Amino acid sequence: MKIATFNINNVVKRLDNLVAWLAEAEPDVVCLQELKAERGWFPAEPLAQMGYHAVWQGQRSWNGVAILARGAEPVVTRTALPGDREDSQARYIEAAVNGVLVASLYLPNGNPRPGPKFDYKLAWFTRLIAHAADLRASGAPVVLAGDYNVVPTEADIYQPHSWKDDALLQPEVRAAYRALLDQGWTDALRAVHPDGPLWTFWAYLRNRWPNDKGLRLDHLLLTPDLAERLADAGVDRWPRGEEDASDHAPTWIALDL
Repeated sequence: MKIATFNINNVVKRLDNLVAWLAEAEPDVVCLQELKAERGWFPAEPLAQMGYHAVWQGQRSWNGVAILARGAEPVVTRTALPGDREDSQARYIEAAVNGVLVASLYLPNGNPRPGPKFDYKLAWFTRLIAHAADLRASGAPVVLAGDYNVVPTEADIYQPHSWKDDALLQPEVRAAYRALLDQGWTDALRAVHPDGPLWTFWAYLRNRWPNDKGLRLDHLLLTPDLAERLADAGVDRWPRGEEDASDHAPTWIALDL
């Protein structure tokens, strides 16, 4: 079972990029983030023609998350992260697909900091940690996949870098990510590739893609039962080099199920 996460950075604008990657990579499940499309604008029909059934939470101009499943109907279990009834941002969706509970999440960026956007990022992370603990306690096989907007360690960013003041690298944010792992989740990419660069994001500015100055922001966390079945993981870099590409690359795992 191949499960991928991809911050598409506007699903309508980059539908051709998405379709080309789906045709080449043939993932079984795809978690999309940053749809930047209201619910009615999501391109469900062309994806269905490729055999992918979709569930999604859209939002005009920004945010938005989706789960695609090839040859299967995702069964939605949540359309929002619990813990704040006033939070209207479309950043979390959760569904069961072929016996695995899959979450697509888009954690807030948090810039500029300090300020309300960084406070919201930390509050959202606290809610995610609480919900992840409940998922772990349930005993279900779970994948938490998405754009976490976290660079976990200095090994997950090009060196030397100039991002020290960015919200992606702050000690509080890295500590929150570690708190997730401490619940017993496995960072799948690092489990398969413990050393070396694993970039999933290259900013549009300053020639960072041509110079391979990347960051690892997209993560797939696994419950222990799925971690035992982890066969492979990687990053499909080539879509980042296509015309009018997202600034993220698809990131995936393969499970022996």
